[in-house]
Amino acid sequence: MLDNLKIAARAIRTVFTADPVTRVRRFYEIQAPDVEFAARRTHYMNVGYWEDGVTDIDDAAEALAGKLADAAGLKPDDTILDVGFGYADQDFSWLRSGRVGKVVGLNITPHHIEAAQRRAQEEGLADRTDFRLGSATELPFPDGTFDRVVALESAFHFYPRSAFFAEALRVLKPGGVLATADIIPVSENVVRAAIQSGPLSFVKFSIPKENWHDRETYAQQLADAGFDRPEVQSIKDHTWEGWRRYMADRTNDPDFQAAVKPAVRKSMASHWKNQDLMKRELANLDYVIAVAHKR
Repeated sequence: MLDNLKIAARAIRTVFTADPVTRVRRFYEIQAPDVEFAARRTHYMNVGYWEDGVTDIDDAAEALAGKLADAAGLKPDDTILDVGFGYADQDFSWLRSGRVGKVVGLNITPHHIEAAQRRAQEEGLADRTDFRLGSATELPFPDGTFDRVVALESAFHFYPRSAFFAEALRVLKPGGVLATADIIPVSENVVRAAIQSGPLSFVKFSIPKENWHDRETYAQQLADAGFDRPEVQSIKDHTWEGWRRYMADRTNDPDFQAAVKPAVRKSMASHWKNQDLMKRELANLDYVIAVAHKR
């Protein structure tokens, strides 16, 4: 009961935080990592790419990271900037597989940074990584520093995302690429504030209205920032439904039940109970991979 009260208190404090940057940081501090990643192999924080036969969130999340890497055209000698990297699972995966040469990661959540730095030391990758605190809309790097800039399910938080686009263009080398995996509405007629389901509260409270744009506007903002050939492709059919099914059934998993306290499991089951409402609201959410080039 005490754990649930702590989580509820953190959630209330987050919702009523006026500053959008602080609100996002607090959003990622609501749930303790040992609960959020209970009975999981990875610390990926994305909804996943659910192809036929994929039933596991870790496999789906790794697949989505792979889709973003393919879209960005990562190369073994690239130095990339990963903005809003979470626990950096995608970065370690790309480094281990030889898809990139060096990763610089920027994040606003201190415990994510500390975890990524610690893992880099443990895996002997400290010389190929640089995880640091910083803002997506004021990138602390000189012009023309990076071959690629990526944001895996994080750019919807950036306040505003259009300022991130301008900064990404600035820090990219000529011929560089920006690639994002992002959450947007299917139409600008979708009312963000009308979302009611608990599991989608992050959309309502942590995506600023300045970022509530459909695919057409998203592409236009990339062009307005100075990018060439912006493409915004929907992968909605491979994301939301698989994520919803997995999360709705997660509390029935014996391994998950063994890893968390009964009160936590009961609270999460209640949180995910209204699946009909979730289905209706997810129909209004798009999921896209966007790619744009610097001349």
